[in-house]
Amino acid sequence: MSVDTLLETRLPARLAMIPAFTDNYIWAIRSPDGRAALVVDPGDAGAVRRWLAESGCRLCAVLVTHHHFDHTGGLAELRGDGITVFGPRHEHIAGIDRPVGDGDRVELPALGLSLRVIDVPGHTAGHIAFAGDMDGQPLLFCGDTLFSAGCGRLFEGSPEEMHASLARLAALPADSLVCCAHEYTLGNLRFAAAVEPGNDDIARCTAWARARREAGLPTLPGTLARELRVNPFLRTGCAEVRAAVAAHAGAPLDDGAATFAALRRWKDGFR
Repeated sequence: MSVDTLLETRLPARLAMIPAFTDNYIWAIRSPDGRAALVVDPGDAGAVRRWLAESGCRLCAVLVTHHHFDHTGGLAELRGDGITVFGPRHEHIAGIDRPVGDGDRVELPALGLSLRVIDVPGHTAGHIAFAGDMDGQPLLFCGDTLFSAGCGRLFEGSPEEMHASLARLAALPADSLVCCAHEYTLGNLRFAAAVEPGNDDIARCTAWARARREAGLPTLPGTLARELRVNPFLRTGCAEVRAAVAAHAGAPLDDGAATFAALRRWKDGFR
């Protein structure tokens, strides 16, 4: 599969992106009949309410990946009769009706969805992701754990935890649509190019993403297959990445976890 094919992902008819704040995306899924919807990480209640009014949907469920305010700030306003809020069992978030954790399933028959919960600590200590299938298309709602060409900062978890969390996500079906929460793609690709300057996939993805943003279009969702080609945080087992990170760190690195830790430190100071 060429990278150009990987770049041309399409938004499924029942999946919607709601822009919020400066670079957040709140994801929404409509029911097959178009009457009901769920949203993921609703930091901005106003943005969700406007989308519900425009789409004619009634909100019936909310998924929350972690406790940061830009993912939870709209919960108090959006909660109401008939709305179930699913969120991480190991984080304290006001408004969670159904705490869930690793291996649990979120069953939403009205929306035609069955989602598996995956514990992905690192960005926060209790961060979770939701993975499932919608009309034959695998979806991943990963919050701030995995980004297009990047990953989240380590505010609460360890490098070892985040490395293991990303490995779990990397093992999902390659055609999974990565529905992350921020439009960080171009900045992440600039760092990816510094790590792997000879990676043609990164160069082509950068040109494509720049054209999308100049046209006012999102770069999301992408596929996990794309991430495995361009995302250095999923490529810590590649010889080229390990060599570049070791050279930057000025020391040999024993394994993928050590490479990830040094790579994350490099990204944190990258300008």
